[in-house]
Amino acid sequence: MTDISPDPKVQPQAHAITMADLIRVFGRIGLMSFGGPAAQIALMHKELVEDRPWLSEAGFLRALSFCMMLPGPEAMQLATYAGWRLRGAAGGVLAGLLFVLPGALVIAALVFLYVNFGTQPIVQAGFLGIKAAVVAIVLQALQRLGKKALHGGTDLALAAFGFLALFLFALPFPLVLLTAALLGSLRVKSTENEPAALPPAAAGPVWVTLLLWGGLWLLPLGALSLFGPQLLADIGWFFAKLAVVTFGGAYAVLAYMSQTVVAQYQWIETGQMIDALGLAETTPGPLILVTQFVAMLAGALASGTWMALAAGLVALWATFMPCFLWIFLAAPHVERIASHPRLGAALRAITAVVVGVILNLSVWFLLHVLFRETVTLELPAISLMLPVMASLDISAALLVLAAPVVALACAGRLALILPIMAGLGIAMAQII
Repeated sequence: MTDISPDPKVQPQAHAITMADLIRVFGRIGLMSFGGPAAQIALMHKELVEDRPWLSEAGFLRALSFCMMLPGPEAMQLATYAGWRLRGAAGGVLAGLLFVLPGALVIAALVFLYVNFGTQPIVQAGFLGIKAAVVAIVLQALQRLGKKALHGGTDLALAAFGFLALFLFALPFPLVLLTAALLGSLRVKSTENEPAALPPAAAGPVWVTLLLWGGLWLLPLGALSLFGPQLLADIGWFFAKLAVVTFGGAYAVLAYMSQTVVAQYQWIETGQMIDALGLAETTPGPLILVTQFVAMLAGALASGTWMALAAGLVALWATFMPCFLWIFLAAPHVERIASHPRLGAALRAITAVVVGVILNLSVWFLLHVLFRETVTLELPAISLMLPVMASLDISAALLVLAAPVVALACAGRLALILPIMAGLGIAMAQII
């Protein structure tokens, strides 16, 4: 593991930080990290830059830019990087775990409540309201990202490519990302191919880090394939693959994940997938914890409580262990990575494509919330999902119209939006 090298831009007080200090501060961050990556990053900035001089403003922004280039949840990786910068690899592990564990415990409790009480009519009515809120939340994420990512005709074309590639042609999500990255890197002018003067990369035992953390991530999954239940092996390898392609945040990969676990593996149903996202929105920690919910629900439906617990642990391992690998492997090279023009251009192209991917997710959710039935029109090279108009759910349509109004009235605060929409769903069931 690569050890810490002092950052000259960090205040001197930062070098006297103890592990107890990290537990206290990152524990508080983990418990308070509601509201998605934007709110989580703002919270970390307040705790690590404003409230105490642990990181400089410039160092924090460099770290954020670096984490945005990595696959996986950027806020969790930012916490891990901050811990690494302050107390080396041990601090990185501690900060990353504290960011994820509170939400993981809440998700586990929610799964068992959902399995035992989720089929009751009043609970189903409440979930319909939450599903409508999820549609509004995803559309808001689409609007925010679109404003930041789309700055011209080329970006709009990349976004359209992302949408059509998934919605019409059902292309593999990793292929869409790789194509975007290639197109983005080709957009760099020849005079910008290499930076004029890059800072030297920090030296470190790269192969030791790769073998250690790569082995910790993949060897248990290999053991599951050889000796474990097939369901756990499938869950482990699927979410491990997902961890490699989750550029652009959780929303970018949810459509791919949703369609795969519902249509290909048939672990859960479409409605349960949307419920999972709605409940994951209510917990602290990264939204990608929805993978734990899906895995635990699949395990519970297949073989009960113990399989649910095992599946949740496997999903957490496969999803978050590579985050430590990426950070410890690349953190000493942050300055060089953040200033490379081709990497930056590839990332910008991926971000533009992600707008189209989230649009696909929005349409997918909207169709399944509004209509009880959908059909798939299969044409040469095209697979088009269409709603059955007679299956329109009037209650769902009214709730979808109400959700943006509620979100606006609540100033986007999920702690208010979700319970209000659940209450409206229950009230709607009594009227219609």
